[in-house]
Amino acid sequence: MSTDTKLDAQASEILAAGYEVTHSKSPLFYDHYERKADLQQQTHYCPGCGHGIAHKLIAEALEELGLQDKTIFVSPVGCSVFAYYYFDTGNVQMAHGRAPAGATAIKRACPGKIVISYQGDGDLAAIGTAEIIHAANRGENITVFFVNNAIYGMTGGQMAPTTLVGQRSTTSPFGRRPINEGFPMHVCELIASLEAPAYIERVALSDNKNIMKARKAIRKALELQRDGVGFSFVEILSPCPTIWGKDPVEARKWIAEKMIPQFPLNVFRDHKHDPVVNNPVPHHTIPETLEIQTTDQGPRPELPKHQHHFQQFEIKVAGFGGQGVLLLGQLLTEMGMREGLEVSWLPSYGPEMRSGSAHCHVCLSKNRIGTPLISHPDVLVAMNEISLRKFAPQVASGGLILYNASRLPEDFELPQARVICIPASEIADKLGSTKSTNIVMMGALLEETECLLTATAEGVLETKVKKVELKEINRKALAAGHDFIDHYVRVGAVTQPDGFAY
Repeated sequence: MSTDTKLDAQASEILAAGYEVTHSKSPLFYDHYERKADLQQQTHYCPGCGHGIAHKLIAEALEELGLQDKTIFVSPVGCSVFAYYYFDTGNVQMAHGRAPAGATAIKRACPGKIVISYQGDGDLAAIGTAEIIHAANRGENITVFFVNNAIYGMTGGQMAPTTLVGQRSTTSPFGRRPINEGFPMHVCELIASLEAPAYIERVALSDNKNIMKARKAIRKALELQRDGVGFSFVEILSPCPTIWGKDPVEARKWIAEKMIPQFPLNVFRDHKHDPVVNNPVPHHTIPETLEIQTTDQGPRPELPKHQHHFQQFEIKVAGFGGQGVLLLGQLLTEMGMREGLEVSWLPSYGPEMRSGSAHCHVCLSKNRIGTPLISHPDVLVAMNEISLRKFAPQVASGGLILYNASRLPEDFELPQARVICIPASEIADKLGSTKSTNIVMMGALLEETECLLTATAEGVLETKVKKVELKEINRKALAAGHDFIDHYVRVGAVTQPDGFAY
């Protein structure tokens, strides 16, 4: 009989004997841990490890609050890497240190879920420092449980950012020396210096009294997220008997005698009753300062309603640095925002300010956008021949290519898309500035596809272009692109003035 079968049989015997069960495994844990074929009642944690206690406290809090079916547990690399074998909740595994970034994305995509980022000190306070600081600074409505055992546990006992002064590790064999390795990082105090976090507390798993305090802190952090208060953070001082080279009892004493004096237990922030101060910009609303965009002449007037003829419209703009490729993408994105669409803008460029390759993806959608990456755009705006040759094959069948030239290269093989050649650079030069080439192309794009309103474009140009001398040229460039399509494309002419062909 296997060990698991024996344990199940013993449990059945106890219940059959009429004994009352006062303490048992939380239903948030799976009945069996299928990480391996045998010993499926056991976790992979060492005897006396604090992760098991922390897991238990989190599971009990979720059970009591009735949040099991709403919870998504996010764990990165570390000793807790197999948490998804234990918690019967939603589970997402992230790269080393990236749990707060993943948790942010999940919470924003699923605002009704309870999202937990569970991290160790080697993960959160080292490679993940930027992730946790910026998530806290934004006041993301997630809960972070930070297990601090002052060492890298899974990878062999290297010095962590929280390793104590004088504490030995495989990478500090003579003990941590501030002059060489710096001082231990105090994450709670660091995050408490930010304005946005709602709740920050440090607890310890050193004895039963402190474990009960940890239990309350964990529950409170989850309650605050449930109530939409904002970012909550609980640091848990935890034993690591194996790497510390101590038995479980000695490890708990070491927390009390060594770690707590260095990392004092405290509530560093509690905005339970003041969510407005904590999180002045809830993610489900738009700040008032962004709802009304103003110009020098006052609030932007209401634009006429535009019945967009698409569910999702994808545009790729490509050329070289200095042609306004990225700016054109930004302008289109701003226009989409003003017309109430979901938008994304993804730029790609090299280090060169001029002449380097540049392109961007613009997505306009009536629905939420799953990815800013575009594989087969509906429209390609090619500002030069290199971009035409490189990206034309990617255009969706039946799509459109706007090419900045009077005619196509002789050896260019026509793709499964319609091509319009427009000498935008020459038109812009005649207007007084080749810098407006991208605006000529935008005018042509808007007139040919009717994806956005020309009136919206005029409003965006008025607010985005700062140089007075360029505003009038841009207005004329926008109209020139519009007129080119209207006068020389739609009439069916083969030859345009000055010999421009398309």
